Amino acid sequence: MSTPHNEANLGDIAKTVIMPGDPLRAKYIADNFLKDYKLVNSVRGMYAYTGKYQGKEITIMASGMGMPSMGIYSYELFKFYDVENIIRIGSCGSYKPELKLFDIVLAENTFSEGNFALTLNNDDCHIVSSSSELNNIISSTANENNICLCKGNTVCTDCFDVYMTDVNQFLSRIPDNFNPVSAEMEAFALFYVAKMLNKKAACLMSVVDSKYIKEIATPEERQTGLNNMIKLALDSSLKL
Repeated sequence: MSTPHNEANLGDIAKTVIMPGDPLRAKYIADNFLKDYKLVNSVRGMYAYTGKYQGKEITIMASGMGMPSMGIYSYELFKFYDVENIIRIGSCGSYKPELKLFDIVLAENTFSEGNFALTLNNDDCHIVSSSSELNNIISSTANENNICLCKGNTVCTDCFDVYMTDVNQFLSRIPDNFNPVSAEMEAFALFYVAKMLNKKAACLMSVVDSKYIKEIATPEERQTGLNNMIKLALDSSLKL
């Protein structure tokens, strides 16, 4: 079995998938955290690796950037490969002054101005929630490992928010009382597809830029400086 975007056979992909955006980050995780792993997809360079983490079978698969890419890969994993849980791990921009580089954010709800849900499912939906079950597992795992989590809402944008001509105008259009702590580009598609297909999804993010600080993480720091988030996702997957 395969899809136009995934050459893996049925059974090659685990029930739980950890999903970074960057294919090289997927390779980094497989190389550094998995045992006895194998490459199960390389179509379009969107690498997927299945192996063992502390004895449990886990798949690490890249999603690419943006909602269209995440929408394709998450839909196919849930619909055609019998995946039950996807934990997105990625980067975000901070909208809160107290958040510093590489602080970890756990998304509760995500807002999109876009029409992803309308186009996919004729649903005029712009706010969707993560799985409370997955979030509870991730939160308890973080507590057990003394990892500080910022739990809150995030916006999911159709463009890189750093390039917006006026981010404050965008923020003014967000519904009252939503109060986003961060911005990223994939969570809405993931959460909506999971909701539509009755699956579970969560999103962990590390802060790599902020409207309140001048530093921006380099590509090398983004790939290798996120180990706490990576390990939190993997340790949480052991409870699924």
